[in-house]
Amino acid sequence: MAGPAMTTTIGLLGGAGIARAAVLLPVLRRDDVVVAAVASRSAAKAYAAENNIERAYDSYDELLADPGVDLVYNALPPSMHADWTVAALRAGKDVLCEKPFTMNAAQARRVIAAAASSGRRVIEAFHDHYHPLSAFIRRTVADGVLGRIHRAEAVFDGSNPYVRGTLRHEPELGGGALMDLGCYPVHWLRSIFPGTPTVTSASATTNPSGADLSMRAELVFPFSGGVQATVEASMVEGVSLKSALTLTGERGTLLVDNIVFPSAGHSITLELDGVPRVSTVAGRTTYDHQLEAVLDALRTGSPLPTEGDDSIATMTVIDAIYEAAGFDRSAWE
Repeated sequence: MAGPAMTTTIGLLGGAGIARAAVLLPVLRRDDVVVAAVASRSAAKAYAAENNIERAYDSYDELLADPGVDLVYNALPPSMHADWTVAALRAGKDVLCEKPFTMNAAQARRVIAAAASSGRRVIEAFHDHYHPLSAFIRRTVADGVLGRIHRAEAVFDGSNPYVRGTLRHEPELGGGALMDLGCYPVHWLRSIFPGTPTVTSASATTNPSGADLSMRAELVFPFSGGVQATVEASMVEGVSLKSALTLTGERGTLLVDNIVFPSAGHSITLELDGVPRVSTVAGRTTYDHQLEAVLDALRTGSPLPTEGDDSIATMTVIDAIYEAAGFDRSAWE
């Protein structure tokens, strides 16, 4: 007779709005995991009551000291990701850390080193990577369906009007279009094309706080003789929501629309030898797929594609894009 199902308990580090879609709702659709605690410096009890969470803490240290928490979800501002993820790892917790992973590659290396020394896991929450749509893209390239690929264009735009002091618009908090949105296209391309890319150029528009409102970068990946790639991200007020990838190869073109939130509707247009085919792939929300992958990996010990060196490599590309665009980010070293 099979034993009782293992139940994983999650603690929310910060009462972030994203936690509802990313964790709370997917948890409600499973019977082997529960959100047991939340820590917030401002409204922990109200957040807990609103979301039916048993324990509320007024400090992050209290949540990390809770022996009933197995997995910490870190959705604090990016500027706080490194320190509090390291603290959670040292407290014996596994961590699911929101993107962008840290402020830069140096911080990412520090976090990964802490995971190795603590024997715990830290996984970056690139939720889209775990959806069947992203798997379809990677498989299409790996199988050589397009022939040799020579061009890639990756974009994630989403209007976010500038308000001074808010998370996505202040450099010292980890704000900016590349950090908030562009990290996704960077990760798509890195997941598709092996090897470290060279950033050949980058340009940005900035807000009054000095964060990038938009970013465009040109990269070259060493994959298959060299792939020219463009990464674009914009949160300029009024820009249409768009997350799309276009791959151009010897035999044709693959255009995928709405990679980040495919369950809300997406399309795949594959044109081979002049013949177009339009399709979709079945799947649940990206966050449901992510939670399933994380729980399975923690229970079996199997590695995940969005942990370890993967997080360092993504932050390394982001650092290089900012440097090419002329940003001085030395304060975050």
